[in-house]
Amino acid sequence: MASSSGSPRVDAESDFMRARRHQVLSGLAARLRNDTDDVVQSMSFDDVVEALGRKAENYIGTKVIPLDAIVGSVDKVRDFDRRFRPTSAVSRQRWERLARASRTGEVIPPIEVYQIGDYYFVRDGHHRVSVARSLGIDLIEAKVTAIETFLRPVGIGARSDLELKYWRRLMLERVPFTGEARAAVAVNNPFDYGVIAETVEAWGARMMHAEGAYMDKPTMAARWYAEEFQPVVEMIEDAGVRGKDERPAEAYLRVACERYRLIREHEWNAEIMEAVTSKGGKRKR
Repeated sequence: MASSSGSPRVDAESDFMRARRHQVLSGLAARLRNDTDDVVQSMSFDDVVEALGRKAENYIGTKVIPLDAIVGSVDKVRDFDRRFRPTSAVSRQRWERLARASRTGEVIPPIEVYQIGDYYFVRDGHHRVSVARSLGIDLIEAKVTAIETFLRPVGIGARSDLELKYWRRLMLERVPFTGEARAAVAVNNPFDYGVIAETVEAWGARMMHAEGAYMDKPTMAARWYAEEFQPVVEMIEDAGVRGKDERPAEAYLRVACERYRLIREHEWNAEIMEAVTSKGGKRKR
């Protein structure tokens, strides 16, 4: 809990100045570390939902949540930083009024938040969150609405992570992988997800033409993974051309692109793999 001088008004003013000072120093340190803004700014609820895809929402009710789990805002991402310290003195009077109320034991109404996985985003009560964190409080009462998303809400440390989630979601909407295939087809470059989707769709078109039969998207995804992706990845492993830090899907894309560039072939066999790797398909370690 923050120190007390015995005067709630003086203490509230001191609380605000301390919060602003820490926010300014934190921003300066981030610039010295060459951190991007998305590391220090509050996360946008709308950006997260767009990246993950909204499926449904459900009002849970009022419960006590950890303040450290509140990572963003619905509409005030520029007014508070990631730790909900105020970024300006625009609402100083309101902030200090709430700080005085908290210090004198007044009843503070619950905040309102959206919950996405283990993350919370403030709908109403930004100043209450800011004051509580400044005073060293760990928990806060909140009215919670849970949002169910298309992608699992994990691995979101900064807004830059959302681009990868966004393109992965688009890929999975076009090519609905499930089970182990869904986990295996993962890449680090967000734009590679678009390449994977186009690759699978082109493979499906060739197969439908060759077989003279229609293939729906789930079938196409399952067959491509079993008949194309897994065998090729096994050949890449056997040939020893997957880089140390290269994901299987990244190795597949690299070798497949090299194969078509050099040989103009869509088939796979030992001879083609040897031709590709001997002509520049090996991954430098």
